[in-house]
Amino acid sequence: MSKDLAQRLKKLDHKADWIGLREFKETTQQCVARNGKFEQNSTTIDHGIMVEALVDGQFAYCGTADLSDKALQDACDRATRLARHMSLWKIFPFNPDHRQAATGQYYSSTHAAATGEVMGLLVDATQKMKVSDKITNCKAQALLMEREITLVSSSGSHTHQHIYSVASNLSATAQEGTESQTRTAGSPCLQGGIELLKEQTSPGEAERIGKEALELLNAEQCPTGIYDLILAPDQLYLQVHESIGHPLELDRILGDERNYAGWSFVELSDFGQLQYGSHLLNVTFDPTVEGEYASYAFDDTGLAATRQYLIKDGILLRGLGGIDSQKRAGVPGVASTRSCSWNRPPIDRMANINIEPGQSSFEDMISGVERGILMSTNASWSIDDYRNKFQFGCEYGRLIENGKLTKIVKNPNYRGITSNFWHNLKKVGDPSTFKIWGASNCGKGEPNQMIQVGHAVPLCLFENVEVFGGTS
Repeated sequence: MSKDLAQRLKKLDHKADWIGLREFKETTQQCVARNGKFEQNSTTIDHGIMVEALVDGQFAYCGTADLSDKALQDACDRATRLARHMSLWKIFPFNPDHRQAATGQYYSSTHAAATGEVMGLLVDATQKMKVSDKITNCKAQALLMEREITLVSSSGSHTHQHIYSVASNLSATAQEGTESQTRTAGSPCLQGGIELLKEQTSPGEAERIGKEALELLNAEQCPTGIYDLILAPDQLYLQVHESIGHPLELDRILGDERNYAGWSFVELSDFGQLQYGSHLLNVTFDPTVEGEYASYAFDDTGLAATRQYLIKDGILLRGLGGIDSQKRAGVPGVASTRSCSWNRPPIDRMANINIEPGQSSFEDMISGVERGILMSTNASWSIDDYRNKFQFGCEYGRLIENGKLTKIVKNPNYRGITSNFWHNLKKVGDPSTFKIWGASNCGKGEPNQMIQVGHAVPLCLFENVEVFGGTS
C-alpha cells in the first residue's frame, strides 16, 4: 500500500470540485483437497487505485494498477475530463457536500494462515468424511482473503480498513446404484483466519457431513403439499439475501440495474408504509457485528457504517442505498456503497443483512407444528427479476409430525411469493438458534462485481408454504 496516500492526493494537479483516491489491495488464496489428496493451491493479488472526480455535479472514475505518480496523475486527468463531459447529461446534480469528511480505522482478526496448515486441515477433512465405502467423493475447500482499503479525499477523508476473512465448504457424495446424494456444510463465511477454518473443518463436522450424505441416500422423497416450514439458518440466510436484500437495493428500485440484475417489486413510495412481513419480522443492516463477513466501519464513499433497521415490526423503513442513491431517491438508506476492486466504481450493495432474534426456542417451534418440515442447506434457487416469485431447493429435510421431528427426507423444495411468504412468518427463533452466515459471490453491476455479504439469522417458522419433492 502507498505509504501516504493523502500526500499523493495533495500533489495531484486537478480542476475538480472534489476528488478522492481509494487504494485497494486484496490477496486471495484458494485451496482444494479431494479424497485425501492435495488438489489446488493458488494465490492472486489485486492492487490498484481508483480516482473519483466530481465536476459540475457529475461523478466520474478512472482506475490504475500502475501506482507511479505519472499514472495516478493521468488517471486523475481522465476522471476529471469524463466528469466534465458527462455533466452535460447528468441525471442528478451532486455536490461536494455529498462526500463529507470521514476519518478512522477498522481491523478484523489478524490470524494469518500458513499454506501447509490450511492444506493439512482440508486433506484431513476429506478423509474424515469418508465414513463408508458408499461415499464416493469427498471435497474440502477454503477461500482465504486479506483486504486493505485506504480512502482519502479533498474534503479531508482518511480511512483505512484491513480485513481477513475465510470461506470454506465440505462436500460428501454418497452413491448406491444409480442413486446419489450430496451433503455439504453450506459454505460458512466469516471474518477471521485459521482459527475459523479449524472449526469449519473439524473432525466432528466432517463426519457429520459424511453420515448425513448416507442418510439422504436411503431417505424417502420429500412429500408434496402445503406444510408449515422451518428454515435452518444455513438456508434462511439465502432467503433473506434474495427476497429482502436485493429487492431493497435503491439503485435497483431506481432502475439502474434493470438491464442486468433486474428491478424490484418495491417502490419508493413503499418506504415507511409497506407491511413487508408479519409483525415478527425485524431486519437490520449491521456492519458492526464482530466476525460477520461484511463488517466494516466505512463504505467506499467514506460514509460511516451504523446499525439501522430496514424492516421493523414488519414495516419497511429503509433502503439499501448509499449517499448518492439516498439523494436521488429522497428516501433513507444506509452506508452500503461498495466496490469489489480498485477498477470498479462503488454501487449500492448489501453488507450484513440480519434478522433479529425472537423469543421461540427450537423445541417450542417443533412442538407447535402438527404437519411440517425442517429444511437445511441450500441446493438450488430461482427468483424472478422483480425479486417476487421464488423457488428454493434444499439438501436435507426432516418431517415434523404432531410436534416431533420424525424421518429424514431428500430433495426438499419450497416455493412462494415474497410478500406472502414473509407475512406467513409465525415464529422467530431466540438467540440460541441465531447463526452467522454469508456469501462470497454476490454478483451485480455492469461490468460485473462479485462481492462478500453477511447474513446472521435465527431459525424461523413459516405457515402454509407450498412444499414439493424431487430435484428442483
